[in-house]
Amino acid sequence: MTLISAQLSPLTAQMLAVRDARDRAAFAALFDHFAPRLKGFIMRSGTGSGQAEEIVQDVMLTVWRKADQFDPQKAQVAAWVYQIAKNRQIDVLRKENRPLPEELKSDAQDSGRTDTDAGQILAVEQEALQLKEAISKLKPDQREMIEKAYLGELTHQEIKAQTGLPLGTIKSRIRLGLERLRHDLKDVR
Repeated sequence: MTLISAQLSPLTAQMLAVRDARDRAAFAALFDHFAPRLKGFIMRSGTGSGQAEEIVQDVMLTVWRKADQFDPQKAQVAAWVYQIAKNRQIDVLRKENRPLPEELKSDAQDSGRTDTDAGQILAVEQEALQLKEAISKLKPDQREMIEKAYLGELTHQEIKAQTGLPLGTIKSRIRLGLERLRHDLKDVR
């Protein structure tokens, strides 16, 4: 069965271009799309920023190297990429002899299961889009503090050193921004 390119999602079309033609521009687009999402996904399980970036690099290198194994009839691109990320993260955690978080442990023990819940991955991506939209609606000063504290992983003291703002102002802006985000995202999950 051949796929008509008009029916393909942009991600699937890019992945097929990588698989079939080793298209570097398509891979760059996939990288730009997945790298920040994968980093957040990996960090939510307790992995530090630096190590998460290394895992993302490994995952995307694997996507490039194993592109020939991608089959759009079996899985969506996101499901395939996230499965590679999950497996790589489990490998890293095992190598370090760290206890696995419960969520990863159950997946590792379920070794007979190779398919990923694509619906769950899509839900995470939709939530990420909703969060991005809600953050963009914040007042600029609140958005800046939220981004520095949560996306930049800076402490309040580091933000103070960077911006020169009083600690109380930083904390207030973060608190007000988080309250606004909670309100805007109350229906998510």
